[in-house]
Amino acid sequence: MKLHVIETELFKLDGGAMFGVVPKVIWNKLHPADDNNLCTWAMRCLLVEDGDRKILIDTGIGDKQDAKFMGHYYLHGEHTLDKSLQEKGFAHEDITDVFLTHLHFDHCGGSIIKKDGKLVPRFPNASYWSNRTHWETATQPNAREKASFLKENILPIQESGKLQFIPEEQDYAFTEHIRVRFAYGHTAAMMIPLIQYKGKTIAYMADLLPSRHHIPLPYVMAYDMQPLVTLKEKKAFLEEAAAHNFVLFFEHDPDAECCTLKVTEKGIREDKAFPLSEI
Repeated sequence: MKLHVIETELFKLDGGAMFGVVPKVIWNKLHPADDNNLCTWAMRCLLVEDGDRKILIDTGIGDKQDAKFMGHYYLHGEHTLDKSLQEKGFAHEDITDVFLTHLHFDHCGGSIIKKDGKLVPRFPNASYWSNRTHWETATQPNAREKASFLKENILPIQESGKLQFIPEEQDYAFTEHIRVRFAYGHTAAMMIPLIQYKGKTIAYMADLLPSRHHIPLPYVMAYDMQPLVTLKEKKAFLEEAAAHNFVLFFEHDPDAECCTLKVTEKGIREDKAFPLSEI
């Protein structure tokens, strides 16, 4: 098995929305905002070579939206999904599975491209994995979450015939080396892959923990649909992760790919941050 970090664009989101009830005077010391109160975040994907399968976890924001939409998020940086895949030696046709933790635009937008005026899957040979509960939420969104679920990112997957659903079972065995956890605070049935790699458990954190600065329990995003559920899920997960020495892989932390945890008098905190390549 091999793991490849696939960096895509950096983007900006409101710092207050990202840190919820935590005052800016506190979070700004950890993750400084610009003059517009915007903080820079990564959209970091992971490619898992597992036997004959090449599994891409999340796909970033993509490049098919118009300039007005992209202008809201200030895309920048030297990486794109295609460039990072090419640098690792992979073509679109090589990907066998696209595992979408959830269908918010910054996690699934790269799944679909415009080709000859039509919206089609970027990875023509891949199955695209979601789950039935989350799919129904994304295709029939509530008013608060509607802006995050863009039909052009979602419906073409189903129309292509490549959509597959993972059973909504905690610790579902997606492959021999990948188990799936479900979380319900950020959005309905978000999936967290736990990857067994070199004797360690690598947890792809998606939006349960967007960055290492979200490890303290009160640091819950205002984007979360059920923040008290997130609080409960974080607490249980962090206790397990600390007890079993999980490596946390961050999708949105612009500086740290991974970290381990330690137990302190103030609760569970970051221990060491490092790139995945150090494992």
